[in-house]
Formats: sequence, C-alpha cells, structure tokens
Amino acid sequence: MYRTETAAGDQVEISFEGEQPLLNGSPINWSLTEIGNKRYLVSKDHKTFKCELLKLDQASKTIEIKINKNIYTISLKDKMDILLEKMGIDMAVASAVNDLKAPMPGLVLDIPVQVGQEVQKGDQLIILEAMKMENVLKAVGDGVVKSIEVSKGNSVEKNQVLIKF
Repeated sequence: MYRTETAAGDQVEISFEGEQPLLNGSPINWSLTEIGNKRYLVSKDHKTFKCELLKLDQASKTIEIKINKNIYTISLKDKMDILLEKMGIDMAVASAVNDLKAPMPGLVLDIPVQVGQEVQKGDQLIILEAMKMENVLKAVGDGVVKSIEVSKGNSVEKNQVLIKF
C-alpha cells in the first residue's frame, strides 16, 4: 500500500490485489499499453492519455511523470512511512534535510570541496578538529554543493550548518 496527496490536499491510498491496482480500496478500471521506453498510453473512461515516466527516485520515494503535456511530481509513502507517521515520526521530512551540520564543536581545518562541485556518497566534505582529533565529515549521499557556510579556521558549534546541498 502507498499513500499520496492530491493537489487539493485529499489523501489517496494506492494498493494492489494481485495485478489489479486499487484506489482507496476500489478497483481502477483502466488499460495500460507500453509504447516505448518508459512511455505508455493509459485509457480510462473512453479517454486516452500519453504518459511518460521521467524520473523514479526510490530513495526519496518520488516519481516524476508527464501526462499529455503536463509534468507531475508524486511523493509516495509506503507502509513503513505511514506507520512512522502514525507514531509521530515523519521520515520524509527527515530525509529532506539537505545540510551538513557539525556533529560537535570544533575548528575547521580544511574544506576539500567547492560551491557547485558534484559530490558522491563517501566524498570528504570538511575536516574538523575536535578534542585534538581530526574528524573527516563525508557525504551521506550524492549531490551538488550549493553553499559553504564556514571557512577554513572557523570555530563551529554543534549542529551549526557547514554546507548546504
């Protein structure tokens, strides 16, 4: 089961009963024909729509599709997201954090990246000295450095934003 929200703010649940998709528990009566690489014709209620899957990001659980000439971005929540949300924990918000923050107070020794640079998971971003030890802060995922909020030689506090992605 997945859940998303319409532009009007209505909650929509998508699930499957075998191969049959269900929308809020009711079968979706449609036909889907693949016409090319990630391109489909969808027919419903005697209307046909051209659809193209532009982007599928499993990490952020988002899909970008083009229907006729309009582009839509859909954010999905799976069973685990829904359970965590019921418990008051919203992982979608937590994963949307795009800042590198100082894990502890310290002194910036080196910044081996530049604004605009593409980084990959594991790349060194900042070398921070804390308690006379060098700590290498690495990228937790792929991205592009939007801004560097500190300079070499700066003292930083715990949770201070160092780099924005």
